[in-house]
Amino acid sequence: MSRMKPEEEYKRTKAFHFFRWLSGEKDPYIGNMEMKPQKEYIEEEASIQDRMRESQMVMDKVYNLKYNRWQIFFRYFYRIMAVVFCILLLGLLLFTVSYLPPTGNASNPDNNEVAKRYIEKGMQETGAVNIVTGMILTYRAFDTFGETNVLFIATCCVMIMLMIEDAESKKEEVLDDMRFEPKNDAILQATAMFLVPVIFIFGIYIILNGHLSPGGGFSGGATIGAGMILYASAFGFEKTQRFFNENIYKITKVTALCMYGLIGIYYYVTGANGIENHIPLGIPGHIVSAGIIFPINICVGIEVACTMYAFYALFRRGGL
Repeated sequence: MSRMKPEEEYKRTKAFHFFRWLSGEKDPYIGNMEMKPQKEYIEEEASIQDRMRESQMVMDKVYNLKYNRWQIFFRYFYRIMAVVFCILLLGLLLFTVSYLPPTGNASNPDNNEVAKRYIEKGMQETGAVNIVTGMILTYRAFDTFGETNVLFIATCCVMIMLMIEDAESKKEEVLDDMRFEPKNDAILQATAMFLVPVIFIFGIYIILNGHLSPGGGFSGGATIGAGMILYASAFGFEKTQRFFNENIYKITKVTALCMYGLIGIYYYVTGANGIENHIPLGIPGHIVSAGIIFPINICVGIEVACTMYAFYALFRRGGL
């Protein structure tokens, strides 16, 4: 059986000294070898002058543009070759443009069956009066869904970089975001009180009429986001967070993206497998029409508005 060594006996063993050195408690060189501070090297004046003279000679010989033939040759060669390259590039571009078909020619690449299908059967198949909206939210709905995901991921990345990570610091963070501009601007607040409701109503109008007129979720969401930024700039985050705080932002943004994904997945699956789509197209020209375009425009508008406001809030004070 092993016996427990007394502390004094253990301190005299090699294992004790080894583990003490391994943990960094003792430097084996201290007290065991001669250690003297190194003297500062002082260069002599003559050596400094010789070194400076040699350096100046090298500079004069290599970088003197008056007498260095290679430098002179390179400068002229560089200028000539730059002019030649620009002329060749311009000629290549003009040569390529000369082979383009004339505008309006039936053989142009843009005159194909795809564009013809959008124009001739777009309203019948999508229910949207606005051909552009019908194209990007039905025929190219998968691409638009990818763009919306890009906005979501971009916001998440900015939040990761700028949000306050320490919970204690976040609790102590005062909602006084006007510490750099301590005085409220009366003119800005009076203007915001009048403009913000108008901007919100106009943004909602753009979103809801995206399938009937120019507009849609992206432009309408950007308009609403601009209104929220104006309100936060005029009244500060303390008042803004009474109706739009971090929790509401997360719920709204994630819900909008999930709803868009669910609607889109149903539309992709039915279309790819030739299954009948049960979402009614409605009557073209009515507000509630155009099948999936109307709810998707709402989801995209919410996503864009939240993204714009989040970027502004995070860059202004590092948190929502």
